[in-house]
Amino acid sequence: MYPIFRMLYQLNKHRKSPALPLDGVHISHHICWPVDIDMWMELNNGRMLSLFDLGRLPYSKRVPLAKTLIGNSWGMTIAGSNVRYRRRITTFSRIEMHTRALGRDARFMYLLQTMWVKGEAASSGVFRAAIVNKNGIVPTDEVVKQMGFPDWNPALPDWVNNWITAEENRVWPPET
Repeated sequence: MYPIFRMLYQLNKHRKSPALPLDGVHISHHICWPVDIDMWMELNNGRMLSLFDLGRLPYSKRVPLAKTLIGNSWGMTIAGSNVRYRRRITTFSRIEMHTRALGRDARFMYLLQTMWVKGEAASSGVFRAAIVNKNGIVPTDEVVKQMGFPDWNPALPDWVNNWITAEENRVWPPET
């Protein structure tokens, strides 16, 4: 089940947090509860993706993305992700999550999220976010213009460009 109450808690907790620039870092804190673990007594990989939502949505509120989405009747969807798991996150671990935008291309915004436990990186995910309306994907030029950052277009790191290239070469639809 989606952690809706935890999401509401995070949105409420950060409702008065100061605004961030698009490439600013939103830091949030979470706990790995018993409902989050798998049979190996560590954070379930599916739940990890849900917990990353708990960082992305308050981040989108702190930058003017959420306001822009609502004002234009747009939505945001994750169009791809690549997650690295490097350290076990066990029950009752305290997690510090960092969320920030890396950059954009013509269609997608790229967000980096990391989970830290006891000062050590536990996992990291890069997320390809599409802003959508009833006609499909909204070009990111229009999105950043509506957000008030028309010139925001930092160069994406090489490793993100490599991931984008790998995704472009991936067979779709998948073979049966």
